[in-house]
Amino acid sequence: MTDTQHSQRRSQATASVAAILAESAKRFPDDVAVVVGDRRTTYADLWAQTLAYAGALRARGIEAGSRVAMLVPNVEDFPRVYYATLALGAVVVPVHALLKRGEIEYVLRDAQASLLVCAAPLLTEGAAGAALAGVDVVTVLAPAGGAGGPGGAGEAGGADAPAGAAPGTRAAPDRFEDLAQESEPLDTYVPRDPFDTATILYTSGTTGHPKGAEGSHFALLEQANTNLLSTFDLHRGDVMLGALPLFHTFGQTCTMNTGFRVGATIVLLPKFDGDGALAAMVEHDTQVFMGVPTMYMALLDAATRTGSRPPLRYAISGGASLPLAVLERFQQVFDAPVHEGYGLTETSPVATFNHVGTTPRPGTIGTPVWGVDVEIADPETQDRIVMLPHGQIGELVIRGHNLMNGYLDRPEDTAAAIVDGWFRTGDLGTKDDDGYLTIVDRTKDMIIRNGYNVYPRQVEEVLARHPDVAMAAVFGTPHEQHGQEVEAAVVLRTGATVTPQELIELVAGEIAAYKYPRVVHVLDALPLGPSGKVLKRELVQQFSAKPAVTTA
Repeated sequence: MTDTQHSQRRSQATASVAAILAESAKRFPDDVAVVVGDRRTTYADLWAQTLAYAGALRARGIEAGSRVAMLVPNVEDFPRVYYATLALGAVVVPVHALLKRGEIEYVLRDAQASLLVCAAPLLTEGAAGAALAGVDVVTVLAPAGGAGGPGGAGEAGGADAPAGAAPGTRAAPDRFEDLAQESEPLDTYVPRDPFDTATILYTSGTTGHPKGAEGSHFALLEQANTNLLSTFDLHRGDVMLGALPLFHTFGQTCTMNTGFRVGATIVLLPKFDGDGALAAMVEHDTQVFMGVPTMYMALLDAATRTGSRPPLRYAISGGASLPLAVLERFQQVFDAPVHEGYGLTETSPVATFNHVGTTPRPGTIGTPVWGVDVEIADPETQDRIVMLPHGQIGELVIRGHNLMNGYLDRPEDTAAAIVDGWFRTGDLGTKDDDGYLTIVDRTKDMIIRNGYNVYPRQVEEVLARHPDVAMAAVFGTPHEQHGQEVEAAVVLRTGATVTPQELIELVAGEIAAYKYPRVVHVLDALPLGPSGKVLKRELVQQFSAKPAVTTA
């Protein structure tokens, strides 16, 4: 929302996501908010540092309605910059940490960002992308006396460095920490209309250029409150592992915003790996873990190398379907229940969950969260929503307080995604008579072989049950005779002896003949996106070019 639109208020009510940290700083000033390595930051200190950062942003010309992009890993500076931007009434544009300069340029241009706050280790791509977009840069995490001076860590090229320029050929970005010390801090946060845009989060762009989903203050606040009231099992003083990237909606809303709202302590990991995560969980007596399926697999792998276990009370899985075999192994190894949920960037994100107080139903994504409706619609009817009876496979559609304002400057895409007030997810699933939903697969991931629908998740579940398989992904490749062929890529555990042909025979013995993979590729690792999801489109591209010997 522009400031002109803001002057025409919908109501006299105000709201700000920055209130999450501000209020907890008042209520729990001496509680530890964030742990990074051996550094512990209290809520009072984190809010004071945030107000100082907000003062620096104001001195840099940032005001209500400005867009501030941030390229920062999971360290204390992420919440500082995030809430400082919101405290000014500006809009946060988190940038995925793995993007390259051209992708960063696209996000900065599309969001019309006024500034990029970039961590020094990410300046090589970040500053280059900002230069291409003509956006000013300030840096965090650069050594004192470094960025802004000769020989500093910030000399990866300033915002005015030409594309392809050698490092250090232009002035390095200013250190944000120095600017904060020199500026007058804010007294408190600036109130906004509840439906003003607070964040612009870019979708993965699997079907074209990424789109910026605008999240309102209301949707994000209501999400945190709903998570705590009736959805998650979280309490003041809980120690949570902050392994999910905070630039992604799952980590940002469910870990950071919800965790800070309740007064939890978040142990942030700048980079996730199974051994490091397990060690951090043990060291800090972590009680709550949130992760995507690949993180669960990595923790199970790490658990084979140590007998140490954290005192986990609760685990939350989202982002993709967790294979039942992995869920069962995790519950056994870590002695904690796993509750699955479901959501998207466009839904803030949580839409359904196996709620606190109810026994989770493994294999389902639970029931809709409070105030949100999730139904199954006919995926073939695009111009209106046609509901299907319980039990039938169709497209999940969502409506409620958690919906985005829309896609930034893309009214046609917004109109196609939100039909009759329902957001079309593109995910296929079913709903039973008890209201429990099950994801079958993404519409785009479904394979059609000889005219029959093959849902990769069903095949992956069978592969995941084999003790030698650590990870599995099933995908379709073009085939002259069958239309598409079913193939699988697997990562095997250390010491595995199973062969690809044995895996093919295993699956062929458990599911229909048209569904089992005719080819199994053994890989050292699966391609993963920044949030830990398997990038099946890369597998399709990699193996579509290779002739495959298939069995009938």
